[in-house]
Amino acid sequence: MKRIFLIFFILLFIQSCNTEFKPVNFETTSIDNSFESDITVVYDKATANDELSKKINFKIEETIITTLSFPEKKTNLNAVLKDFDADYITFKTNFPDEAEPIWELHIETEKTYQSEDIITLAINTYEFKGGAHGNDKIKFLNLDAKTGAILNQKDIIENTKAFKDIAKTYFLENLENRDQNLKMEDYFFGKPFQLPENIGFSAEGLVLLYNVYEVASYAQGYTEFVIPFEKLEDLLKVN
Repeated sequence: MKRIFLIFFILLFIQSCNTEFKPVNFETTSIDNSFESDITVVYDKATANDELSKKINFKIEETIITTLSFPEKKTNLNAVLKDFDADYITFKTNFPDEAEPIWELHIETEKTYQSEDIITLAINTYEFKGGAHGNDKIKFLNLDAKTGAILNQKDIIENTKAFKDIAKTYFLENLENRDQNLKMEDYFFGKPFQLPENIGFSAEGLVLLYNVYEVASYAQGYTEFVIPFEKLEDLLKVN
C-alpha cells in the first residue's frame, strides 16, 4: 500500500511540474534584407515553438505594422518592408531629381516589463519619405503573459476615474519639471486633461506616454511620465 501511495505522489508531482506556468523567453532578432531605401528592423521575438509564442510573435508583428502609415492591410512584416522599398524605387524612377534624401524606415522594440500576468513591449517606428521631417512614433504593446491576448486600457485599469485623477497630478508635476512656461490647456488645445493612448508597464511603475502631435506642438516632442505602482493599489487589474 505504501508503494502505491509513493507512486501516486510521484505522478502528482510530475504532473504539477508539467502544468506549471513557464514564462516566455525572448531574443532580439533583425531583418537584414538588401533594400534600396534605408530600412532597419530590430525587434523582440518569443523563442519557443509553442502556440503561445507563435501568438505573441504574431501580435508583435501585427502591432508594428499598425503603427506605420501604409494603407495596405497586411500582417506579414517582410511583405510590408518590401512594399515600402518598392514604393521608393517607383518614386525614384518617376521623380529622379527628388530621390534624395533617401527614404527611411526604422523599427525597434524593447521589452520594458514581464511578469506572470503581463508582458509590455515598447515599439518605436520612424518613417521618412521626404519633407521637413520624418514621423516618429512609440506604441506600448501590453500582452496577457498566459494567453498572448492584447490588453487594452479597460483590461488594465480597474477604476478609470480614480486613475485619471492620479494621472493628472503626475502630469502637472511633469509639466512643472519641464519648466517650459506651458499650461495644461496648451497641451490639450484648450480641452481638459485626457489620458494618453499609450499606457505601459515598466519596473518603476506605469508609464504614460503622449506621442508627438497627440498633445502640444511637434517641437515639444514626447511627453512621458511614470506613476509608481504603490500609488496605484486597487486601481489595476493586472500587475
